Amino acid sequence: MNLRKHSRLLILSFISFATASALRAENWPNWRGPNGDSTTSETAFPTQWDKSENILWKVELPDRGNSSPIVWGNRVFITQAVEKEGRRTVMAFDRETGKLLWQAGTVFRSEEKTHDSNPYCSASPVTDGERVIAGFGSAGIFCFDLNGKELWRKNLGPQEHIWGNASSPVIYKDLCIVYHGPGEASYLAALDKRTGEIVWKVPDLPVVTKGRTDGFKGQEPGIVGSFATPVVLSLDNRDEVVMSFHNQLIGFDPATGKKLWWCDGLNPLIYASPVLGDQLIVAQGGYSGNSIAVKPGGAGDVTQSHRRWLLERDKGGIGSGVIKEDRIYFLNSGSLIACQSLESGETLWEERVAGAGPKASSWSSMILSGNRIYMLNQSGTMIVLRASPKFEVISVNSIGNELTNSTQAMSNGDIFIRTHEHLWCVRSTGKVAVN
Repeated sequence: MNLRKHSRLLILSFISFATASALRAENWPNWRGPNGDSTTSETAFPTQWDKSENILWKVELPDRGNSSPIVWGNRVFITQAVEKEGRRTVMAFDRETGKLLWQAGTVFRSEEKTHDSNPYCSASPVTDGERVIAGFGSAGIFCFDLNGKELWRKNLGPQEHIWGNASSPVIYKDLCIVYHGPGEASYLAALDKRTGEIVWKVPDLPVVTKGRTDGFKGQEPGIVGSFATPVVLSLDNRDEVVMSFHNQLIGFDPATGKKLWWCDGLNPLIYASPVLGDQLIVAQGGYSGNSIAVKPGGAGDVTQSHRRWLLERDKGGIGSGVIKEDRIYFLNSGSLIACQSLESGETLWEERVAGAGPKASSWSSMILSGNRIYMLNQSGTMIVLRASPKFEVISVNSIGNELTNSTQAMSNGDIFIRTHEHLWCVRSTGKVAVN
């Protein structure tokens, strides 16, 4: 059972291509790519650039933001808050020129807690080629057509967490699956993507912090909650939506919300989303949290039957890693890159990579293209690694010191990087065209 292969077939079967250009390119319809697993089937991406070489365009953004771009055909979409105006919006750009095509959303001035480093609209949008859906936290979830016309909006209730929210929506068939959390009133829900009506809703887990093993050990209750995004996968006999909650990894029936299985071992604070391998799912906790590897497809409590390993106080960070063959790669919230055995969790190597800017730490998720791993650090430096049992840096590429906490989109040979200042398009043999 190849989870990544089945996940790719599942998602591609749900998405229809809307334009001729989309037929020639792999779209990037949601955060972490077309499969939701940080992989792309394309391999013809540049490995060398700087702020003037191989830059097709860059455009100035109206405010800071942590969400990641998505791409469909000739359009690039991001979510964007304009804090002074109370605006929460989706912005659409022409992929060839960087021209702003439209910006639509809402004004929301009610109080909503967040961390200073986590601006509003940190969740990335999702598209199926007909509509763009974006979660705006307490302001609700909004759906637009590709020309910016609002199709529906749904108030899911307030989100209350000291660090805000960031989980991105996922499209499954005719459903939009969204984790409305973290916080006391959190839940996982599926909405009809055509109307916004709630099809099913599952409440979050009870908050349990006793006996913490993560970075809040001895400081209970500490911070509790998940910032992960659900992952949809297809097994031989059924589909599952898998979510890393505080303390547990859980698999649900995506059509009904029925809990199929659950596995203990995670800690109360989760940043990263589940990572898919050929046979296993790896889930990592945040802030020196635990990591677990679980075989999906079980029933009930699978902690003893399907959990292959558990590592307490592992080195997982904020971004999600990637799996290549029998190895998992990830970058912690510092600058430490690690490679572990998928079979055992054993660390094969750990290395630090310093980019051109002052912040070598990273909040971004890795992307796997062939045998290359692309990863951004907070200074806007993209490090390209060989996906290998031995540590090998292919290139280090800086666009200048611009803070970024997002993950790049990669489509038809282009790399789209969102910083707090600009949206960039990296393309081989590109020219500088600053808008």
